[in-house]
Parts: sequence; structure tokens; C-alpha cells
Amino acid sequence: MSLYWRILLLNAAVLVVAVLLLLGPVTVSTPVLPGEALVLGAGLIAMLVANAVLLRIGLAPLQRLSRAMITADLLRPGSRLAVSGPGEMAELTKTFNKMLDRLEAERAASSARVLSAQEAERHRIAQELHDEIGQTLTAVLLQLKHSADQAPAALRDELGQVQEATRASLDEIRRIARRLRPGVLEELGLHSALRSLAAEFTTRGLSARAYISPGLPPQSEEAELVLYRVAQEGLTNVARHAGARAVEVHLSCGPAGGIGLLIRDNGQGIGQAPEGAGIRGMRERALLIGAELTIRPGPSGGTDVLLDVPEAKGAHS
Repeated sequence: MSLYWRILLLNAAVLVVAVLLLLGPVTVSTPVLPGEALVLGAGLIAMLVANAVLLRIGLAPLQRLSRAMITADLLRPGSRLAVSGPGEMAELTKTFNKMLDRLEAERAASSARVLSAQEAERHRIAQELHDEIGQTLTAVLLQLKHSADQAPAALRDELGQVQEATRASLDEIRRIARRLRPGVLEELGLHSALRSLAAEFTTRGLSARAYISPGLPPQSEEAELVLYRVAQEGLTNVARHAGARAVEVHLSCGPAGGIGLLIRDNGQGIGQAPEGAGIRGMRERALLIGAELTIRPGPSGGTDVLLDVPEAKGAHS
């Protein structure tokens, strides 16, 4: 029986009983006698209580469904509402769960297309920086050196300063190109890429170290790229926002035959700050390979960023 008919029939039954009482042994006098007022008041209270109880019981599945709709997050997939309640509510819950399945699949597919296009664009920009601007600045450096060798002594110092500024610009462009396109990942693999990334983020105020466990299972190229990008974004967040003095990158075996990436810093922690675009980007990348991203307080302060990658299928060796 539908929710509508259950509420309607109970209300009708309560009203019929009230009318029968008024037409039978109980009558209303003018003025109203105390006994009649008591019976009528009791009947009114009984109707209100019965309606409140039925509505609470009947609408409880709808309230659970409403909370699930409000809290649903496509970046944290897998959460489904248990099917319960009468027929209509059960069907509505099943429809909602199917809608979440479809939305998560579509979100994962669209994110994969967007991130693939983003990687291709990064590759193109890095190539242009290296081939065009890098070669141009290299030629400028050679010309400056040639000019400095032939210039009067009074101009050599100024030309030397221009050389240093140009060389610093060239190094910065190369660094940007390496971050846009992790060539070391393609050439030497994930382990060397993570060590190189940690060394890149090591500065006078921040110590970054990478710890790679031996005997790790092989990963697909897509999984290695996701691991690298999550580590890169995590280290970037530490350098920009954490106020940390040290950060560690751990790559180790996961609990179910997969692989786990842990980025742990000793900074001020994430607190109650909302997740920004960087963390959302990490979650989207994790979805591409079915991984789970967890951000939690560290054991001794700071923040832990943990990426659990499931066991690889069809991974290259």
C-alpha cells in the first residue's frame, strides 16, 4: 500500500471513530460539559499522536534519501543508500542508486578525457618551452659570452650580470618544462621520478625525502602518472601552504596487493579548511585508476595524504 493511502486511511479511521463517539454514547452539550470536553480533547490528542507516529515512520526512508542526496559526492564514489521502506520508497532508493552509478561513470569518463587533454597540452607546452624558448636563450647566452669577451673592461661586469640573469631564466624555464612533462618518469621510471621530485622541492627551509620500498608490484603507465602527479601536487601544497620544515614521500606495498603513496609533512595541518582545486584535482586523478585518496592529520601534527592504488591489471614490467 502506498504512503498516500496509508496516511489517508488512518486519518479516515480516526475521524470515523471520533464521529461515532459523538453520535453514540458521547454528545456535546451547550455549554460543554467537563466529561465531553475531556473526551473530545483526548480524541484530538489521539488523532495528533497517531498522525505524527505514522508520518514519522512512513517518511523516515524519504528523509534518509534526502540526506543521501545532500551529502552525495561524486569525488568519493561507492557510497549507496540501503534499500528499505515500502514499495514506492524502495523503488525511489533503487532509482537514486542507479543514478549515482551513472553519474559516477560519466564523471570518471569525462575526467579521463579532460586530464588526457591536459597532459597532452602540458606535453606540447613543455616541448615548445624546451625547443623554442630554451634554444633561443641558449643562443642569447652564447652571444653574450662572445660580446663579453670582446667588450671593454668597463662593460664586462654589466654583461656578466646579464648573462647570470639569462642563465637563471633558462634554468627556470627548464624547471617549468620538467614539471609540465616529467621526462624522468618516461625515461627512468616512477622510483627515480619521485626521488628527483623530492630533490626538486628541497630548499633551504624545507627538507623533502623519498623512501621507496623494494619489491613493489609493477604499475601501468596511467597509474604511474597518477602517482607522480598526486605526489607533485601534494609537495606543492606543502611548499605553499603547510609551513613545514620537512616532508616525506613514501611508496610502499598496499594492504591488498596494490601500492600506497604517502606524503607526510610536519606543518600546521589542514584543520577545517575546505578542499581547494589542488585536492579536488588529486581526487579526480585517483578516480581514473580506481584509487582512494585520504587526507588526514598526521600522527605528530601536519598532514598525511594517502593514495591507495588497487592491484594493477595488465601492468607493464
